[in-house]
Amino acid sequence: MNRIFIDVHALQTVPPSNLNRDDTGAPKSAVYGGVPRARVSSQAWKRVTREYFGDEQLLDPSELGVRTKKVAELLATRITGLDASIAEAEALRLAAVVIETATGSKIEAPERKTRKAKANAGENAEEAAKEAAPESKYLMFLSSRQLDGLAALAVDGAADIGAYLKDKENKARAKQIADTRHSVDIALFGRMVADSADFNVDAAAQVAHAISVHRVDNESDYYTAVDDENTDAETGAGMIGTVDFNSATLYRYAAVSVHQLAANLGEGLRDDESVTTPVRRAVEAFVHAFVASLPKGKINTFGHHTLPDAVVVKLRTTRPISFVAAFEEPVAAEAGSGHLREASDRLAEYIPEVERAYGDEQSTSTWVLRVGAATGKLAGIGQETPSLTALVEAVGQAVAERMEKPA
Repeated sequence: MNRIFIDVHALQTVPPSNLNRDDTGAPKSAVYGGVPRARVSSQAWKRVTREYFGDEQLLDPSELGVRTKKVAELLATRITGLDASIAEAEALRLAAVVIETATGSKIEAPERKTRKAKANAGENAEEAAKEAAPESKYLMFLSSRQLDGLAALAVDGAADIGAYLKDKENKARAKQIADTRHSVDIALFGRMVADSADFNVDAAAQVAHAISVHRVDNESDYYTAVDDENTDAETGAGMIGTVDFNSATLYRYAAVSVHQLAANLGEGLRDDESVTTPVRRAVEAFVHAFVASLPKGKINTFGHHTLPDAVVVKLRTTRPISFVAAFEEPVAAEAGSGHLREASDRLAEYIPEVERAYGDEQSTSTWVLRVGAATGKLAGIGQETPSLTALVEAVGQAVAERMEKPA
């Protein structure tokens, strides 16, 4: 199919907050353009984007996956759901054997679980150790439909799963189930299995670390908590502490390779749909979720519930292009003006220059969603959309039309 890329750019201002912490508890940061910037990692925003798919019902649960070490327990639940006569311990054993065969990954009870089971079991220590739930050594990402397929396979071979999976056809079937009918989140964000490289899925989406358009220095809040049961004679705080925070206008960027997304979905496409429909649904879900989602670090402390002030979406056939270089020279706020207006003006000037030098006007489409007078100069960058829903629908329709064109 045609090469199609989607670029999503957003300017979002967050108040004092700590969206994404480093190992010391401070907001993550980076040096760009020679000055420190606020930073929110790509992993943090990908995580909340994935959660948004299900939380806001943008996608059906059957189109989503689960990433966990507890994959044997997950599969065992499906096995007993198909055949209630299979005991829980036996279902766990079946699940471990099937997953090992399908993915080449070792599935066994962690030593800490085995030790704990032995310590708590007394005379039945050996039996308890056997029943400690097996896990994968690393997070394993499987789609709902893959888990359903593996559960059915386990039930078919439950009488003697070892002999059943020694059969070449059954073994090949197990591998085929685990590597087809990928969920939308696997297709977008990819999958890596260290023990079996051919089981990997190349991500169709790339998400940049969000950085502030201006210099940011972290601050620290000293807080106290009062003991409700203190008497008048008991002065002082029941607890004291500090929490680091910052505030920033962030530039956020993500890109989606639509042709890679279609290839990753592969046999995950429904039989009763045209080839463009599930891809369009995935693209619309990603654009919506990426724009609207928000990392929740320290959210109860800061309540930093904001949405982007400006979103620019580009559909192109050349290659993804980030506009972060517009802010390599940090924005300096004038007294009382904030950073958003200057950031929007910078972006409105920079985008046409990049497109003139490197773009393809004939094959590039642009949409803009913006809020307030400060983002006014971005109005001329592309087709203005009145709402996020309208933006998502416009992008989805354009993707479907591009996919249907002859290569």
